[in-house]
Amino acid sequence: MGDGNMDSHTCETPNCEKPAKLRCPTCIKLGISGSFFCSQECFKGNWNEHKLIHKKAKSIGIKPYNPWPDYEFTGKLRPFPVTPKRLVPDKILRPDYADHPQGVSECETTLKGTTSIKILDEEEIKGVKLASKLAREVLDTVAKAVAVGVTTDELDRIVHEASIKRNCYPSPLNYYRFPKSCCTSVNEVICHGIPDMRPLEDGDLLNIDITVYHKGFHGDLNETFFVGNVDEAGKKLVRVTYDALMKAIEIVRPGEKYREIGNVIQKHVQAHGFSVVRSYCGHGIHRLFHTTPSVPHYAKNKAIGIMKPGHCFTIEPMISEGTWTDETWPDDWTAVTRDGKRSAQFEQTLLVTETGCEILTKRRAKNGQPYFMDDAS
Repeated sequence: MGDGNMDSHTCETPNCEKPAKLRCPTCIKLGISGSFFCSQECFKGNWNEHKLIHKKAKSIGIKPYNPWPDYEFTGKLRPFPVTPKRLVPDKILRPDYADHPQGVSECETTLKGTTSIKILDEEEIKGVKLASKLAREVLDTVAKAVAVGVTTDELDRIVHEASIKRNCYPSPLNYYRFPKSCCTSVNEVICHGIPDMRPLEDGDLLNIDITVYHKGFHGDLNETFFVGNVDEAGKKLVRVTYDALMKAIEIVRPGEKYREIGNVIQKHVQAHGFSVVRSYCGHGIHRLFHTTPSVPHYAKNKAIGIMKPGHCFTIEPMISEGTWTDETWPDDWTAVTRDGKRSAQFEQTLLVTETGCEILTKRRAKNGQPYFMDDAS
């Protein structure tokens, strides 16, 4: 069952007139309008009658949603319809790419090719700290909505509205034409999954990646969540991924080489039988969404630079059950594992201090632990 939009609908179960926002996932796939129910119980109770609608739709030639009929998917996940891009009020300060027809950041383009790493001054540190704090608040807000049956489009709506409420622009929106306000990556999706009308299923691994832009600065983080009952192999993958991030953060201090981060992560991950994705790296962040340094998560990389106080960057390892190789769906965004096995990721924005580092996007509650650990505590 998936969440519909926020308009007023009535449950379609006979004699039930309760307000409804859950939609039949098969109807969404087939492009059948309506099909709203107030609860899982009503949906299941009316299933024998409701499924006749699907049969009729198929008999008259309505085919399931498939925008790329010639593409061979690597795993079981399939795309669902994507709703229109959400709007941001004019009063909110926007990054330079927000209204660019191709979503290009001219500020980032100007600095392409440089290896120089910006040292933030006191005012810039205040700015990136505030943006990071607000990004964490947005993730904390959407975390409460993760559940079986909720669509990733509904999660995107929550992220969008939580960002606007905090006077923030959701940084992913229109960045190189990305169509949504956050990334939602399920199971074999490594990163950059586009929120759509697919309802989350019991056992899914879901990563939500949040970045906000506030008064000229970006803050960036992500977490992987358990949806319903996740198997032990999935739980291990998520735990190892989180531990790899934390081990990498432990070495962040002035004088450390950026290339050492990948050595720490890969050593830990390989010991547990997993692999490190190589196509995507951590990155510098402050006034720019993505800038120097580049922070690979795999061993024996050639990252340039030595950490200094005032450097601000992300570490965000993407760890896979099987191969580290990836490919991209025809939407030009959704990165998936080439063997269709699951992937997990965690990310924090870090500031190098005189003695170590500060995790700017750390969770304020429960001693900073990620949400997947809440059930075990």
